[in-house]
Amino acid sequence: MKAAVVYKRGESPKYAEFAEPIPQNENQILLLVKAVAITNLDKGKANGKHYSSENLSENGFVVSSDAVGLLENGTRVYARGITGTMAEKTIIDKNILVPLPEGISNTIAAAMPNAVAGSAMALKFRARINPGETVLINGGAGFTGQMAIQIAKHYGAKRIIVTARNEKTFQKLLELGADEIISLKQDDEVIKKQLKGIHQTTSIDIILDYLWGHTAELILSALKGNGSFSHKVRYVNIGGMTGDSIQLSAGILRSVDLQLSGSGLGSWSKEEVKLLFSEILPEMFLLAAQNKIKVNIEEGDLTDIEKMWNAEVSDGKRIVINI
Repeated sequence: MKAAVVYKRGESPKYAEFAEPIPQNENQILLLVKAVAITNLDKGKANGKHYSSENLSENGFVVSSDAVGLLENGTRVYARGITGTMAEKTIIDKNILVPLPEGISNTIAAAMPNAVAGSAMALKFRARINPGETVLINGGAGFTGQMAIQIAKHYGAKRIIVTARNEKTFQKLLELGADEIISLKQDDEVIKKQLKGIHQTTSIDIILDYLWGHTAELILSALKGNGSFSHKVRYVNIGGMTGDSIQLSAGILRSVDLQLSGSGLGSWSKEEVKLLFSEILPEMFLLAAQNKIKVNIEEGDLTDIEKMWNAEVSDGKRIVINI
């Protein structure tokens, strides 16, 4: 079969022939793949930089971990792959899949799940969002950040503040549901002053952080208290696009009612992952089919995988490969 294959860590996947996967037990079935998104998670796993990439074969492996495709009976589904998914066929668990509703394309459906997991799981299970709360999204210009704005609004957020660097996306972020945007191109002190002003006027309840690094330091320093009673803030890290580590003052931790947690592979319980497949993804697919969630994609073909894998995307788009 044709597939996108990495033969050496750090190199781009190649369009190549690869052995067709074979189900190993009664729960494993073949999926005829139709569309696969290129995500930062899969790029990190392919180059060996993501914490979940240790077990990948050094003798060549098919990239990507989820897909939209057809079952043997013709049913369209989204599923996680037991084998690499950017190929004509992959192996999935027949008990862990999501049938797709009418009205949603293969490419839109393929683009959504990573971003849904990267926002809905944090909002529901780490931050435990309540209607009427204020949400700050650190890094809202990217694909997952744009999805997070819409999902936070769907879950009842009253006010959504977004930090972003790409000024070309600002108007779109407002159209998607953001109420205020803080430009990360400003000086540090200006950013901190804006954050403090917002928190004093409308207390921030939840922070979804896709950037970490220096911007996280600025946000946390803006939350630092003065010894009086403070508003509880649930800070959830989801990504590290601008750095993997930060300096965190012990004084910040002691001066504010702060819940600091992470949301990602390994942090979710089995019950939470079951709900992702049984409730969250079906709901989000239906919203997209009804045009109530906007999904910004750019499409490519498997034959062009090396070029598409390294392509620079603008305005928070996600690249989806048609198989």
